[in-house]
Amino acid sequence: MAGTFKFELVSPERILISGDAEAVALPGIEGDMTVFAGHAPLVSTLRPGIIDVSTGGTKNRIFVKSGFVEIGPDRVTVLAEKAFDTAELASDWMDGELTIAEADLAAAKDDNSRMLAERAIEQLKALGGKAA
Repeated sequence: MAGTFKFELVSPERILISGDAEAVALPGIEGDMTVFAGHAPLVSTLRPGIIDVSTGGTKNRIFVKSGFVEIGPDRVTVLAEKAFDTAELASDWMDGELTIAEADLAAAKDDNSRMLAERAIEQLKALGGKAA
C-alpha cells in the first residue's frame, strides 16, 4: 500500500496494535509528533499521553503512561510501559490511575518527574477521570 507503514504497539502484557498505518501521532518527550510513511529515523522517549493511529479511514486512540518509539521510513514500533485502548477504559480505572499520578506528583523529587506526573494527570482528566 502506498503511503502506509508498518506500525506495532507493544506493552509487557500484549501486542495492542500490529498492522499498516497511514499516520501516527505520538506524545514525544520533547513535544508531540506525527509520523507518515518515509519519516526520517528517530528514537524517542514517550511521555504520558494519547497515541492516535490512523488506518484506512479509522482512528485508534491509545493512552500510554510512558515508553519508547523507534521510527524508520517504513516502520514505527512503540514499546510502552503501560498502554490502554481508550475505547476500553472504564472510569474507575482512570480514577485509580489518576490517584497514582497524583501520588507520583506529590513524591516527585525533580522537575522531570514532576512534569511527567503533571502530564499524566492532565491526560487522564481529559479522558474523563475525576479530580481526586
